[in-house]
Amino acid sequence: MSGILAGKRILVTGVLTEGSIAFHAAKVAQEQGAEVVLTGFGRVSLVERIAKRLPKPTTVIEMDVTNPEHLDGLAAKVSEYFGDDEGIDGIVHSIAFGPQGAFNFLEADWADVSTALQVSSYSLKSLTMALLPLMEKRGGGSVVGITFDGSIAWPKYDWMGVAKAALESTGRYLARDLGGRNIRVNMVSAGPIKSMAAKSIPGFEELADVWNHRAPIGWDLADPEPAGRGVVGLLSDFFPKTTGEIVHVDGGVHMMGA
Repeated sequence: MSGILAGKRILVTGVLTEGSIAFHAAKVAQEQGAEVVLTGFGRVSLVERIAKRLPKPTTVIEMDVTNPEHLDGLAAKVSEYFGDDEGIDGIVHSIAFGPQGAFNFLEADWADVSTALQVSSYSLKSLTMALLPLMEKRGGGSVVGITFDGSIAWPKYDWMGVAKAALESTGRYLARDLGGRNIRVNMVSAGPIKSMAAKSIPGFEELADVWNHRAPIGWDLADPEPAGRGVVGLLSDFFPKTTGEIVHVDGGVHMMGA
């Protein structure tokens, strides 16, 4: 098997539809030689159906990142799927959720905000620690999170923007603390995609319209593959000394001035 991920074992979270960045990260990873296992939450049967559209068969492990029992048992289930105890090489974190109240910055209560932060930000740390023993078996590896630029205040995004900023900061602290174990932690900051998750964001069309006017090389809201390719690049050994980084795959919008 050839490809930049030949021989790698990768766990991908967040595959829900064929139009998600996570799906395309898994697809490109397989095309580049990786063995891939997926996780799903809630609608596991739906994820299993979507998984059949990948180039190669794989399995879906049920996982709720807020459930300690799921996290505690995750490493064993991953090892069971691969049929041995030799570990994995990479993790794709594509998990985010905010209750509707989190999209009203001034009126949101702590219950909604704390849910958004736990699921969308803290989960990067909890997922990575759950699988740390498997990555150490391989002598290290790569963790890649998918974010939406948390450095500025976006219209309509509100507490989810705060959660993304927290996710990016969590990635930097993980990169600091796990670097000595040869584990890299990086982010892909992707432009907006018309995914199922986007449908839950009030005012998404207004937010996404920014890309219609400000992306110097253009941006296709219906094409998640560029972001998926960015994820695979960071999973590979082509970035052996890159960690704590945010790679923008957004058509260039992040660097445009007012």
